[in-house]
Amino acid sequence: MFAELSRWLRGFGGRSVDARTQVQRWIMLDVETTGLDPRADQLLAIAAVALRFTPATGRLEVAVGDSFEIVLRQDKPSGKDNILIHHIGVQAQTDGHAPEKALEQFRVWAGKAPLLAFHAAFDQAMIERAFRRFHLAPLSNEWLDIEPIARLVGGNTKARALDDWLEHFGIECAVRHQAASDAFATAELLLRLWPATRQEANSWPQLRKLARNAAWIPH
Repeated sequence: MFAELSRWLRGFGGRSVDARTQVQRWIMLDVETTGLDPRADQLLAIAAVALRFTPATGRLEVAVGDSFEIVLRQDKPSGKDNILIHHIGVQAQTDGHAPEKALEQFRVWAGKAPLLAFHAAFDQAMIERAFRRFHLAPLSNEWLDIEPIARLVGGNTKARALDDWLEHFGIECAVRHQAASDAFATAELLLRLWPATRQEANSWPQLRKLARNAAWIPH
């Protein structure tokens, strides 16, 4: 009897887990920078919040308790006009975290989860450049831009910027151009888009393909 039970337990432990029942972790992020030129400007801050996707049900939700925010220390603070945009003051910039440690903290927190953002190419370029600048191994995470998805299923042909989409869906952003607020607002935007999106894509590979195909649709 015990031998049979032992064999049964070993067999149970060796069974593959159905991927449809596993909750997947995605990450919505936003960055603040000293300007809009990824080749010359510096990364000031990263903020992000995790999303939980359950393939079996198609449910997508924000994991409020699973978030990240950090300011990278700057040798030279950005100018007054730039500070008025992102609200990261001179002292906050000079007292920020050592960039190498901040970036590695983000790597550990993000894990292997895919990274999503509105106009993700900019966020990706700024983060990847910061990793190169401080001689750190690059991130291996996948990236996905949700702007083409919004354009495809959002029902607003006039929307261009993130502000347009937030207004279209009546999403309030506590402090616009503040990384944490923007990340949460963008996550809320994806939730609003999700009922229409999941009709076309109900898995990460499908969502990735949908975003890439939608990117070719003319503005």
